[in-house]
Amino acid sequence: MINLETTYLGLKLKNPIIVGSSGLTNSVDNVIEIEKNGAGAVVLKSLFEEQILEASKKTFEDGEMANYYPEAQDYIHNYTKENDINIYLNLIKDCKKRVEIPIIASINCFSDSDWMDFARRIEKAGADALELNVFILPSDMEKNGIENEKAYLDIANKITSIVQIPVALKLSYYFSSLAKSLVTLSWTKIKGLVLFNRFFSPDIDIDHLEIKSSNVFSTPSDLSISLRWVAMLSNNVHCDIAASTGIHDGKAVIKQLLAGAKAVQIASVLYKKGFKEIGLMLEEIKAWMEKMEFDTIEEFRGKMSFENTRNPAAWERVQFMKYFSGIE
Repeated sequence: MINLETTYLGLKLKNPIIVGSSGLTNSVDNVIEIEKNGAGAVVLKSLFEEQILEASKKTFEDGEMANYYPEAQDYIHNYTKENDINIYLNLIKDCKKRVEIPIIASINCFSDSDWMDFARRIEKAGADALELNVFILPSDMEKNGIENEKAYLDIANKITSIVQIPVALKLSYYFSSLAKSLVTLSWTKIKGLVLFNRFFSPDIDIDHLEIKSSNVFSTPSDLSISLRWVAMLSNNVHCDIAASTGIHDGKAVIKQLLAGAKAVQIASVLYKKGFKEIGLMLEEIKAWMEKMEFDTIEEFRGKMSFENTRNPAAWERVQFMKYFSGIE
C-alpha cells in the first residue's frame, strides 16, 4: 500500500500537499472543499500586520508602511472591513469544527511590533500552527543587509517566545547571504521555513500611466527557484522545509520531495484549474511511487538533495556554459 503520510511542523499530514494562503482559503466552505479533494493541510488567507494594528487603533506613518510593504495600504482600504480580527478568529474556530486536516493561520508582517499579541488569540482560537509571511523590501538606503536580516531574526525569536503552537516563516530570496540567513533562522525555535513567498510585483499601465500588479500567479517555470534552495538547504537547516511557488502538478511535488521538502504549498494551479487538481496530483504521486517501488515518502525524500545526489555541483551551477557553449 502506498503511504503518502508526512510530518510538517510536528503535525501529522495524510499527504504533503498543503493549500497555501490565498483568496481560496478565506472561507469555511472552501476549506471543506479543500479537505474533500484530498489536501493534507490548509493555510488560511493572511491578515496583514497593518490591518491588525489598525484594528487595534495603532497607526504608522504612510511612508514607513510603503517602504516595507508596498501593497499594504491598498489591502487595508479594500479588505479591512470584511476580514477584521474577529472574523479571522471565527474562521479558525469554524474550520476546526468542520474539518480534520490541520489549520494553519497566517500573518503578513515586517516587524516584531505590537501585532504579536494577536498571535496569542490565534493560538487560543485553535489554530494548529502559525505561518508568518515576512518580506522586508531592501529598499531603505540607510540600512545595510545585516540590519535587514536582523529584523527577521527578531520576529522569529519574539513570536516563538509568545506562542506554543509551531511557527513557520515564509520568506523571499532577497538576502545578501541566503544560505547563512536561513540556517541561522532555523536555529531559533521556529519549526519550519517556506521557500518562497510571492509578493506584489509592479508593472506600468502605459495607456493610463498607472502602476498595476503583474505576475500574480506562479507558472511551472518558477519551480526551479525554490527547487535549488530546497535541495541545498534541506540537510543543513534545523527545521522543516516546505516548498512553494511553481508547483502545478504531481511531478513538481515529487521533485520538491526528492530535493528534501517535507511538504509543498500550492495555490496558483487551483485558481486556474480548481480544487480537483489536488486529487489528480496525489494520483500522479502514487503512480510514480508504484513505478519506482517506493511505499512511503520517507524512502525517497531528500534522495536528490545537495548532500545525496551524485552530482551536487549541479545545484550550485549558475552559468549555462555546459549546455549553451556554442551560443555567442
